[in-house]
Amino acid sequence: MGPLWKALPEGWRTGQVKNIAAVTLGKMLQSNDSGSDSRAPYMRAANVQPDGVLALDDANEMWFRAGELEQLSIRAGDVVVVEGGQGGFGRAAYVDQDLPGWGFQNSINRLRPRGECDGRFLAFYLIALRASGFIRAYANVVSMPHLTAEKLARIPIPLPPVDRQRDIADYLDRETARIDTLIEEQRRLVEMLRERRESAIRAVLLRGLDSEAPLRASGSEFLGSIPSAWNVVPTRHLCTITTGDEDSGNATEDGAYPFYVRGREILRSNAYAFDGEAVMTPGDGQGGTGKVFHYFDGKFQAHQRVYVFTEFHGIAGRYFYYYLSTFLRPIALAGSNTVTMESLRRPLLAGFPVAVPPSDEQTRIVGYLDEQTAKIDQLIAETERFIELSQERRAALIAAAVTGRIDVREAA
Repeated sequence: MGPLWKALPEGWRTGQVKNIAAVTLGKMLQSNDSGSDSRAPYMRAANVQPDGVLALDDANEMWFRAGELEQLSIRAGDVVVVEGGQGGFGRAAYVDQDLPGWGFQNSINRLRPRGECDGRFLAFYLIALRASGFIRAYANVVSMPHLTAEKLARIPIPLPPVDRQRDIADYLDRETARIDTLIEEQRRLVEMLRERRESAIRAVLLRGLDSEAPLRASGSEFLGSIPSAWNVVPTRHLCTITTGDEDSGNATEDGAYPFYVRGREILRSNAYAFDGEAVMTPGDGQGGTGKVFHYFDGKFQAHQRVYVFTEFHGIAGRYFYYYLSTFLRPIALAGSNTVTMESLRRPLLAGFPVAVPPSDEQTRIVGYLDEQTAKIDQLIAETERFIELSQERRAALIAAAVTGRIDVREAA
């Protein structure tokens, strides 16, 4: 019995990774020349992406001492495994080409197969282990996880005859490529749907629903012309701008109220500080400044770095949500001297210009956008669910093949 199997086909053996591959940890980052060193590209954790993908376009360089590049070479047939880090530890990829002149950092363990071992089979097995949750449990994650060379070397592994390993690897190369192509097509569809959604919202928020309405200059280079019956009003004249006063650590898993924090995820809280219609956006955080927005009407809690727009007057809260989420980032970036937005400041938000239609037109626009976005959001949700199921099928197929639960010679 092993991590992914209760029994194996006749003729298969079991062992540990160290029985079929030499495990080598890379070198610590060296930023200075010690006198006679050479500078060369190196593989790091960021180059090893999920699902066995190697991203080599983004190559960094560091100094290597004499002889190190030979010891830390990367060549076709090797397998590279991420050693540490919350997001990526245990990710594995097969190297299908020689990388002359490359080394690798100590965020990478290199597996160099020896004897009767196909590196592709080894990589697929490690990918299946990570997908199953075994690697996380095995690494005993507490704070910063590490899949050390010693732990990696001791991982149990099924050992079919090498010709069977090649059959399995050939089969999985072919089948996962088909699934990956399908997933990529669906991801492009999601991106197209999101662009369509944004375009539909943007057009209505700038021109309204009446294509024949007379236009006038808005006074904003970004907004251009707007319907003549609309006014451009700074946000501070439309609502109250405040922030929450809670910290994410005070969240409760089964709390009664939504808790809006600095990321996209909505937590729960047993207490609330706000009661009513509101729009929220983080002032900074991992979700991306100016990219995360929420609309809610009811009792809720908010993080101390989340801006809360309440007490709307002269504008419908939901209309303001559509407008702010569509235009805040591009308008703020257009008026910024920096390339990116690391944080939002209250003066920027207070002065943010909003094109405000008459109240009855706001109602019609909100109704139209709710209907149109609901249709697109449903298509996006269905497509994302299809992607999720395809990824689950991919993982299950790999696990079944590397443990002999399916005979790939018959499946082919």
